[in-house]
Amino acid sequence: MKRRPNPWIVVPSLIAAAVAAWLGGTVAALSCRYGEVGGTLVTLCEVGGSNLAWTVTVAILSFLVVGIGMAVVLVLVFRSIAEWRELQERSDAAGQQPQRSSAAEDQ
Repeated sequence: MKRRPNPWIVVPSLIAAAVAAWLGGTVAALSCRYGEVGGTLVTLCEVGGSNLAWTVTVAILSFLVVGIGMAVVLVLVFRSIAEWRELQERSDAAGQQPQRSSAAEDQ
């Protein structure tokens, strides 16, 4: 039986990515405050003449990295759960205990 993709994987990935974007943007904005160097006020980090550009860049990168990472992990988790359920259904239909792998027996 072919498994269909689960569209609900996207929801927690987007939530985690949004939190990461907010957190990354907040940390970048707080780190780009004005400081005093030699008696003059200077901006601590400027990209393209604007702190906003640096904050947005960090927020977008945080969103992408965390969103993609969470999606990959969730896909692997859902696939392994589906495979485990399929194995359970087969063993229940056959009326026997699921077979353990030889790697698990060696430990």
